[in-house]
Amino acid sequence: MNHIIANMDIVELLRKEYPDVKGTALHYTNPLELLVATILSAQTTDERVNMITKDLFKKYRTAEDYANADLEELQNDIRSVNFYRNKAKYIKQCCQILVEKYNGQVPDSMEELLKLPGVSRKTANVVLSNAFRKDEGIVVDTHVMRLSQRLGLTKEKDRDKIEQDLMKKFPKEKWFDLANLLIAHGRKICKARQPLCNECVLKDICLYYKGK
Repeated sequence: MNHIIANMDIVELLRKEYPDVKGTALHYTNPLELLVATILSAQTTDERVNMITKDLFKKYRTAEDYANADLEELQNDIRSVNFYRNKAKYIKQCCQILVEKYNGQVPDSMEELLKLPGVSRKTANVVLSNAFRKDEGIVVDTHVMRLSQRLGLTKEKDRDKIEQDLMKKFPKEKWFDLANLLIAHGRKICKARQPLCNECVLKDICLYYKGK
């Protein structure tokens, strides 16, 4: 019972610390923009993606625009993200499927999203939870992975297994906040190389801090 209470405390403590965190830091106005931005964000900072999509979303407004885009031109439009060639290919192929099978719309189920090129569970969870307010899982990015391990919420190293552990430990209504708050905390305090443990609101329940 104490372990469950401690888990709930994580969300409540972080919510007090980051009252303005309401969702992903990626900029978007519709599900398609969020899908594209999330594909671009793999191993790239959200800040970098937001810089690129500011112009990208003005040029490509529909799934048809991406589907019909010249691949080299699309690659050039996103050149400053890591793995831009693969990401351009994924975005084009993904949008071709959206046009052919979904009338140009982004599907709102995990099963359908995972059929799209370049879409992992992490990507699907970002789109579902932020664009559709559907919590079918928990977004597990590098911050969520690191903090989950340090806090003792999981011993797993695989993203999908970490997600399953978190889903068991937190009620569904907390999944959305949990991911976004852990990401915010990872960026500001619980950094990969030099975590600011003395400034951390979770240090009293953190295995990493207790083991230092």
